Amino acid sequence: MSLFGVGRAPGWPAVLADGPVLLRPYRRSDAAAWSEVRRANREWLAPWESSVPGSWHELNSPAAFRWVYRDQRRSARTGEGMPFAVCLREDGRDRLVGHLNVGSIVRRAFCSAYVGYWVDSRVAGRGVIPTAMALAVDHAFGVGGLHRVEVNIRPENRPSRRVVEKLGFREESYHVRYMHIDGAWRDHIGYAMTSEEVAAEGGLLARWHRLRATTG
Repeated sequence: MSLFGVGRAPGWPAVLADGPVLLRPYRRSDAAAWSEVRRANREWLAPWESSVPGSWHELNSPAAFRWVYRDQRRSARTGEGMPFAVCLREDGRDRLVGHLNVGSIVRRAFCSAYVGYWVDSRVAGRGVIPTAMALAVDHAFGVGGLHRVEVNIRPENRPSRRVVEKLGFREESYHVRYMHIDGAWRDHIGYAMTSEEVAAEGGLLARWHRLRATTG
């Protein structure tokens, strides 16, 4: 399901949902929840994130969220990104459990973007991020007007690689010393998908539902 308002860029702002998984734009009031999740997941997240000066505690404080929120709003306003808070609808409330961004959007003859994501380790393995990815990619290919999405992942990050491989992303490149992460320049594997690859299946979410039904 997709509910989207009139924004400056195609497909934004947007609220996307499937079962208990909800994607929505960030709010200023997310500061405390965002900080709690980030701080609680230092060991889970830090090895895979870009190197930034400062302590994890400071960089993921409620105060730091103001800068994150401002940057996300800017990228969404200029059409460069679609930054989603990933939430789980539980006990009558929406619990923030992760992040997904359709970013570095280039239009015209390219119509492509990169997708990045993270999830709270306390809900990992429950299909939250694959569902969120399927929702976001279908949205990007539909009202978002994109043709191609890419995901770049460190070879050692098996949980993240399993997400895109389960969804059927193609492994198509190997980027040597691609990004400075956790104190060094790290290699990445490039995955990609185009709209034609899922159109005949009714979209990526439909593909994901069929896979879950057959694998339990």
